[in-house]
Amino acid sequence: MKYYKVDFSISSPNGLMQESRDILSALAGEAGFETFEETDFGLTGYVQQSLFDRPLLDQLLLDFPLPDCQMTYTVAEAEDCDWNAAWEQEGFAPIQVADLCVIHDGRHLPDRVFPLSIEIDAHLAFGTGTHETTRMMVASILEHDLSGCRVLDCGTGTGILAIAALKHGASQSVGYDIDEWSVDNARHNAVLNHVDDRFTSLLGDSALLHEDIPGTFQLVMANINRNILLHDLPLFCQKLTEGGCLLLSGFYAADVSLLESAARDNGLFLERERHDGEWVCLAFAKR
Repeated sequence: MKYYKVDFSISSPNGLMQESRDILSALAGEAGFETFEETDFGLTGYVQQSLFDRPLLDQLLLDFPLPDCQMTYTVAEAEDCDWNAAWEQEGFAPIQVADLCVIHDGRHLPDRVFPLSIEIDAHLAFGTGTHETTRMMVASILEHDLSGCRVLDCGTGTGILAIAALKHGASQSVGYDIDEWSVDNARHNAVLNHVDDRFTSLLGDSALLHEDIPGTFQLVMANINRNILLHDLPLFCQKLTEGGCLLLSGFYAADVSLLESAARDNGLFLERERHDGEWVCLAFAKR
């Protein structure tokens, strides 16, 4: 598939460059962007050409929540390259989640044994544990007794959340993603973690929940941007069993009241709110 490389130049008040980058990456996800690299002047983002919504991006930048921040961008076709080789050269250092779990790649191993170890080769898919939302989601998964549970992972990325749930006792996990690279990468990571016999990775969006993904789930997870969560929340609720849990992240503290109201309208009740910087993870119960 063909990608655009979009270079964002950010002019931000002193001390707010990182916050500006974080907000921009979250907003740009609504315009189709999948991954970002930090630069000295801002961010470089990558977006599938067929999914790039430029008018939406322009509007999001006009409405950027930091009023003193200004930004411009340029668009070019991304060079075809071996993304897997690029990832393998870089990788990431092991990431500890509480005292129970470590997330690592195949080249950087943890220096001690953890009760739960997850190996991830990201290959341009989102979800290695380096981002606050992923760490909060994994920590929330580990708080639940998932023995024998079916788990639904919406926007699976690398498959890290589904894999964490399976290694924590879930009996089956189904994940879906709009990016075919992510779908293949999630399958690959499931094999690395010896849970591929219990994991199904599908290509598509929430429309799959109407007929292609049958049954209900004791745990439904979605680490996506706010607007997609609000749009898909009724479908998530339909797929959730009575007494089940819905875990959501990918949004800021300012979005909590909006998401809580939408969840309440769909018969859910907020049970736990977890913060990491400006990012939030919410756990809802259906009862």
